[in-house]
Amino acid sequence: MEGSKGNILLVEDEENLHEALKLNLEMDGYTVTSAYDGSAAVKATQNEYFDLLIVDIMLPELDGIAVTETVRVHNNEVPILILSAKNTSADRVLGLKKGADDYLTKPFNLEELLLRVEKLIMKNKKLQDKTSVGDTYEFNGNKVDFKSLTATTYDQKEIELSKKEAMLLKLLIENKEEVVTREKILQVVWGYNVYPTTRTIDNFILNFRKYFEKDSRNPQHFHSVRGMGYKYTD
Repeated sequence: MEGSKGNILLVEDEENLHEALKLNLEMDGYTVTSAYDGSAAVKATQNEYFDLLIVDIMLPELDGIAVTETVRVHNNEVPILILSAKNTSADRVLGLKKGADDYLTKPFNLEELLLRVEKLIMKNKKLQDKTSVGDTYEFNGNKVDFKSLTATTYDQKEIELSKKEAMLLKLLIENKEEVVTREKILQVVWGYNVYPTTRTIDNFILNFRKYFEKDSRNPQHFHSVRGMGYKYTD
């Protein structure tokens, strides 16, 4: 969201605590999406990009550990902060082992929670900030001009790019050799509130292959990674 410090998924089934946390996070400048059980949490992460997940351990349907494991299978980037009434070191180790980035035991100090939230989001944003490719980029005989939204292909064809094509192309190139998740693409190219289908993104990738690949059936540069996202390679 414009002006937001980050997009947080809050997964807590205890209603009073949930509302108190949501209010405080929003007052601190975050955009908060609510989930009250594990299944709803997993579903939310498949439809939207989040900068942080705050997940209670004791949840209906899927517990917090299962949510963490499931999210990690599909999205390795998002920081996860676990909240738990269990405060033994064995519980803490299990949470961290299963993929959580931080673990806070109840009852906790609100100021400490907000500090941890800010640190996790800032650290993740630093990791996500890639070096910009600039206004032009060349690969394998193709030249892309992001400013003028044009490209010259390896066989000297001139192509006009749509704004969204240029944004997606730039995002993939800036994350070269890495899988970019569908959620990340939705956030960067389409914005938080407009969700095209996976087929829309697939069509963009097919267009890139048609424009820039010498053999579009055996792509060298633009790859779909089943169940995960999309990848650009040199």
